[in-house]
Amino acid sequence: MSKSYRVAILGATGAVGTELLELLDSRNFPVAELKLLASSRSAGTQLRFKEEKIAVEAVNEQSFDQVDLVLASAGATTSKQWAAQAVEAGAVVIDNSSAFRMDAQVPLIVPEVNPEAAASHQGIIANPNCTTILMAVAVWPLYQVQPIRRIVVSTYQSASGAGARAMDELKAQARAILQGETPQTEIFPYPLAFNLFPHNSPLNESGYCQEEMKMVNETRKIFGVEDLRISATCVRVPVLRAHSEAINLEFDEPFSVAKALEVLSQAPGVELREDWQANYFPMPIDATGRDPVLVGRIRQDISHPCGLELWLSGDQVRKGAALNAVQIAELLVAKNLLGRSSLVASH
Repeated sequence: MSKSYRVAILGATGAVGTELLELLDSRNFPVAELKLLASSRSAGTQLRFKEEKIAVEAVNEQSFDQVDLVLASAGATTSKQWAAQAVEAGAVVIDNSSAFRMDAQVPLIVPEVNPEAAASHQGIIANPNCTTILMAVAVWPLYQVQPIRRIVVSTYQSASGAGARAMDELKAQARAILQGETPQTEIFPYPLAFNLFPHNSPLNESGYCQEEMKMVNETRKIFGVEDLRISATCVRVPVLRAHSEAINLEFDEPFSVAKALEVLSQAPGVELREDWQANYFPMPIDATGRDPVLVGRIRQDISHPCGLELWLSGDQVRKGAALNAVQIAELLVAKNLLGRSSLVASH
């Protein structure tokens, strides 16, 4: 006898929502029943899961009755509106928004880094920001070998980070420019096609934007190191899907490239991608649609004897969002931390 669960996807028609649907299928998550939820404007849309089509429902007060697991990816406002109600109804919520990430009572989890944090959940588990997840998967294995004093990271973030409509906008802008027309902006503040700009989230008094501070604060929480020194510069680039990051690490003592390669070659969720003769390293085009974080161009920092440089690319929609959430759900199943009050048994 195996256990299966009643699952709801909140934000089912978005870029991450549709990826969640595909991953539940391809990874054979034990789904007894599946409920697809979204705003009223998406109600009635039909999405395929396995061999059946399921109609999307408008989320309401009864949506979470008899649900064991809610995978939420509908934005912070929506999560704040519905998460508590879902938990009260007996469900565990894995939330992909920023709503609960820095709440001291809510675990913030990257399964390759801090799976033990799942045991402390009180109904809600937060999925970290996409750039934080990708960096954590690559950096944590090195941190376990030798303490890191400082992280300096620059991100190259694709349109997918702003959702499906942003991806469509990038395509439309590219077409317009190639046809000699003026590109139109709606999702982004400036044209992204054939352009790039610093991340446009709100700035704080120190000049760091919200996206950059997410990387700082979330990494500290996930690693369990409150005073870890991190500086981030986040940039939006004209890539459709998959983010890249240039990371500089400062250790207490020199960390050899050979040792880093050895560690990362065995690290869960990491795939080394290096061909120095061909000058071929991780690229968004190679990471798109794939689960691993591609890591390469690992080299000694010539400006610091204890410095190490690396480069990565990872699919923002997949490992940076949907896959991490499903992996958390799988972790809960493995540890019997899901659906304790409304478990469905099936043969």
